[in-house]
Amino acid sequence: MIIAHTFKGKTVAVFGLGRSGVTASLSLQAGGAKVLAWDDNKDARTAAINQGVQAADLKTADWTKIDEFVLSPGVADDLPSPHWSAKLAKAAGTPIICDIEVFAREVLARAPERRPKIIAITGTNGKSTTTALIGHVLKSCGRDGQIGGNIGRGVLDLDDIHSGVYYVLELSSYQLERTFSLKADVAIFLNLTPDHLARHGTMARYEQVKCQIFNNQTSSDTAVIGVDCPEGENICSKLIAQNGRRVVPISGRRSLGRGVSVLGGKLHDVMGRTCEMVVDFADAQGLPGEHNWQNAAAAYAALRAVGLDAKVIGKAILGFGGLAHRLENIGMVGPVRFVNDSKATNPQAAKQALQTYDNIYWIAGGSADKDGIETLSPCFKNISRAYLIGETAKDFERTLRAAKTPAKISGELRMAILCAVKDALASKAKNPVVLLSPACASFDQFKDFEARGDAFRTLSLEIVNIYEREKHNANLQEGAA
Repeated sequence: MIIAHTFKGKTVAVFGLGRSGVTASLSLQAGGAKVLAWDDNKDARTAAINQGVQAADLKTADWTKIDEFVLSPGVADDLPSPHWSAKLAKAAGTPIICDIEVFAREVLARAPERRPKIIAITGTNGKSTTTALIGHVLKSCGRDGQIGGNIGRGVLDLDDIHSGVYYVLELSSYQLERTFSLKADVAIFLNLTPDHLARHGTMARYEQVKCQIFNNQTSSDTAVIGVDCPEGENICSKLIAQNGRRVVPISGRRSLGRGVSVLGGKLHDVMGRTCEMVVDFADAQGLPGEHNWQNAAAAYAALRAVGLDAKVIGKAILGFGGLAHRLENIGMVGPVRFVNDSKATNPQAAKQALQTYDNIYWIAGGSADKDGIETLSPCFKNISRAYLIGETAKDFERTLRAAKTPAKISGELRMAILCAVKDALASKAKNPVVLLSPACASFDQFKDFEARGDAFRTLSLEIVNIYEREKHNANLQEGAA
């Protein structure tokens, strides 16, 4: 655990006692702060208290005596409507921060020569894969890479700051809007597409929040920017014009005169005087698709920026097995492959999966949002049939049928999987794929996208195991005959 010494003697309120909230409370307590922690959920409060968290009802607290307020990133303080705790904090003039800000202050409190290396990653899509890939390469190279933030462990749950450590942090817009002191040695901006607009209001505000990842960087730091979207190109140009840090553009689909790019499935380093081919993604089974090539280009650029050798990085990239819930290969039944892409919680993320495969038996749908799937229409040609679940099933069915793409409402995930594999096997198509890539959040039927992906994996493996047993028994009978 990273102990929050910089808050010693302060009174700090904490709301939201999930993973990061509990760790933040314990970190602050260990550092000498008086903590007033609360959650609207009684079970969450009880679990936190059992772990040693100091609980106090923030509705009756004296907010004039609270110095700072650590609010769970998932809880709104403005749009679409502020939580009651945020209203109390703002009325008292109490600063609202998150656990990433606590971490950032701990780092800045150290002398520059004693600070860890920080690689921070944001973007609408690809954050988790890029973060995991960087962590994988660091560990493959014998470096101490600690992965956390919006993935895996909460940032304050990572190993305490020590010599030689690299903190690789996935940062959501929800976290960045409450982080003010973070100084990243390498800040990665992957892409920007419409998402979380109910929270941020406009695309302009969403972009502004994402760009806070570059705050506090100096000439010794590096910004890695995906230029495969117009927003990324504009941000890249602006930062180059500012001349305040080293800027490395990256692309997953086109050649660049300078930076890191993937052309024809091969990663090229053009950061020096020559162009060097480093990785052929034909040999990288864990990184299928153009979008993953951009993720790998970003990871490569970041790792070069902190001093790792190009060939060593390239070799380690080839050993990356992929990320759970992101184009995760589950197994096969005959020619039919099961792919878990539950992390595709918006249409843009699902588009990346739909562009990766042909003959797709697509499982989609989930929590209703204002974004439909009309933008995915260029990919419908890859869909053999769609199986729709959740709140959006009827809307998605109308869109698909209007585009003359076969679709049916399955309602729940289990029925969708059973129907999809049955149809895929009967189709005799070449390399059919049963793909869960919902293009929606999961909250109508599951706790989160991970629970949804776990359910898909479990149900798919049940079918795979039945198939393997029947195949094995058939082979035994044939041998006995």
